Amino acid sequence: MATEIDKEACREAYNLVRDDNTDISWVSFKYDGSKIVPGGQGTEYEEFKQQCTDDARLFGFVRITTGDAMSKRAKFTLITWIGENVSGLQRAKISTDKTLVKDIVQNFAKEFMVSDLRELDEDYIRDELKKAGGANYDAQAE
Repeated sequence: MATEIDKEACREAYNLVRDDNTDISWVSFKYDGSKIVPGGQGTEYEEFKQQCTDDARLFGFVRITTGDAMSKRAKFTLITWIGENVSGLQRAKISTDKTLVKDIVQNFAKEFMVSDLRELDEDYIRDELKKAGGANYDAQAE
């Protein structure tokens, strides 16, 4: 069965993360049968990581604040999580289903495909986003 996406609900969740006037810093998109729907949202990155279990496959759109004492910037990332216990067929399907998510989640600095919780370390994600951002003018670094 072909995968569908709840465009309106997913776009609304995506916009909450992009909105500077909310505290929402992440949203997940999960499978409900053969439909991709918003799976959760929150203000703490650790809450997002808790959704990434061995049996789960999901997409996350996350806001990470980068910069230094002089300048703070919001950077966004799209994370595809595939748990270790996800079947081969579902693993293969997620890469084609990602195009449905990317129709909604269009603005992000870097994309990650992850199946190991260690790769979801917030400092690692932040460092990778800094690298993707180009020049680093961190006033604190020497």
